[in-house]
Amino acid sequence: MNRQEIVLHVKHHGIVRAAEDIGYRLANHIVFFKVLRGIEVRAVDPKFLSCDAKYRGMFLSPGMIRKFAQDPDYELSQEFLETALAQGDECYGLLEGDELAAYGWYSNKPTTSSWPDLAIRFSPSYMYMYKGFTHARHRGQRLHAVGMTRALLEYLNRGYAGIISYIEWNNFDSLKSCLRMGYRQFGNVYVIKLFGRYIIQPSKGCRAPGFHLEVRSNPGAAAGTAQNEKTAA
Repeated sequence: MNRQEIVLHVKHHGIVRAAEDIGYRLANHIVFFKVLRGIEVRAVDPKFLSCDAKYRGMFLSPGMIRKFAQDPDYELSQEFLETALAQGDECYGLLEGDELAAYGWYSNKPTTSSWPDLAIRFSPSYMYMYKGFTHARHRGQRLHAVGMTRALLEYLNRGYAGIISYIEWNNFDSLKSCLRMGYRQFGNVYVIKLFGRYIIQPSKGCRAPGFHLEVRSNPGAAAGTAQNEKTAA
């Protein structure tokens, strides 16, 4: 983090948060240390169901996804697609005409976290949201919030309890955005790697949704790649 980034961080989040963020980053230069905030949303906020009428939302077919993936702007690698589609993950997208404006991925199976040898596990009564993306040409219109809320409505109608996800502890902007959309934080998972071994400790709040991480014995095996750093929506 350079000086300009630090100044902006202090401006947006205050001195205390900025200092905590710097400390967190410094710790990760010494040892692998992560704190993941578990978040869930169980009710639809009607104000996030509608957007500009030029956009239409839908769950994208595999054919549609593969077509959009040919454009590198969408950050959908062939490896990611084959893995996610093979395990039955779904992608909800918002389109303007034939152009994909935003998307989010959903799974109810164990899913690889942002670190390939760690997988996210959770109760199958939830859908897990990951890899949210809004194209640069369509940002600033709440499309991530609208897409997630419409997907939530569909999953609630299918009988799921809600949508679950995580945000790394120092990603304050994403946390603020998710709380605004109706998510609530239910607990943290603490992860440290010492001498080649992971120590993973979920907080008490993670028990009910069954949210925790586990070490994958084969990081190349089938489990979707979860990328939870939200692109500006």
